[in-house]
Amino acid sequence: MLIGNVGQEPDVHYYGADQARAEVRLATTERGYKLPNGTEVPPRTEWHTLLFFGAMAKTVEHYVHKGDKLYVEGKIRYSVYNDKMGQRRNVTEILVNAMEMLSPKSTQQPASTPSAQQSNSTANPSAPKKENGLPF
Repeated sequence: MLIGNVGQEPDVHYYGADQARAEVRLATTERGYKLPNGTEVPPRTEWHTLLFFGAMAKTVEHYVHKGDKLYVEGKIRYSVYNDKMGQRRNVTEILVNAMEMLSPKSTQQPASTPSAQQSNSTANPSAPKKENGLPF
């Protein structure tokens, strides 16, 4: 389980029959504190690579942006490879199986013009809409 801020726009790729894979960099920060002897311990930020697949990747593509706060659950995957220079590289990734967007709704919705919003709402007036304006 991680709670953090998205560091850059998601990197989404499509493959096969409309299958998607999204990669997101997430920063988690541990607050700094002061020890009883007066020593200051600075804040510490860790960066995590999150991988999303399928429908969740498509959701990330449309609604997750740089700076958004996310809560994710998943499992850790470790892998090792040799880079172009022959150096051994270790990679740690989080395969996400659950996500909750914690940023305010106004920052999660894709930017659109008022006329586009009107045309979407008039295209199918009987379509159910939730409180946040999304059909799901």
